Amino acid sequence: MPFNIPILLTWLRVALIPLVVGVYYLPEIGLNRYEQGIAATAIFIVAAATDWFDGFLARRWNQTSAFGAFLDPVADKLMVTGALLVLVHLGRVHPVIAFVIIGREIAISALREWMAQIGASKSVAVSSLGKIKTTAQMIAIPMLLYYDQLFGVIDTRLWGSLLLLVAAVLTVWSMLYYLRRAMPMIKEADAENRKKIIK
Repeated sequence: MPFNIPILLTWLRVALIPLVVGVYYLPEIGLNRYEQGIAATAIFIVAAATDWFDGFLARRWNQTSAFGAFLDPVADKLMVTGALLVLVHLGRVHPVIAFVIIGREIAISALREWMAQIGASKSVAVSSLGKIKTTAQMIAIPMLLYYDQLFGVIDTRLWGSLLLLVAAVLTVWSMLYYLRRAMPMIKEADAENRKKIIK
């Protein structure tokens, strides 16, 4: 396993995930609900920042690696899934929305793994639609963790809910986009398998 600063930042993101969850469930901390929201939001933002920095530094210092390419999306998905489960438990996110977002991540990860096996991973590379979805999601989640008036002006409960709804819609849209891109390869692979069976 390679070890460098970008991968260290990715591991830091993984380590921060239990803290986001633990802020709400460790009675020893002694924080009220508002303080929990501030702490969880701050931790999530730091974790999200490492997502940008690890990729930036890996490219700048030419420290990209196969392990880093594997660990980075895993850390992202764990971070989002952990935060969504907390928000569902707190009653701030509807379970259906969380299921759509988490289910899509599982489905697309499986699709990318299968496409990589047949040498067609570029067909399901991250699109601009996926990036917009991720941006909406990464803004919505800390808003819903904070769940109060920001600067006395911004209602994070309203805007967080709206942005997460947008993210859920884009989640379905992007999944259909990836499936549409992959379908010709899937049909081609099925045809090849049939030929092998007949032979």
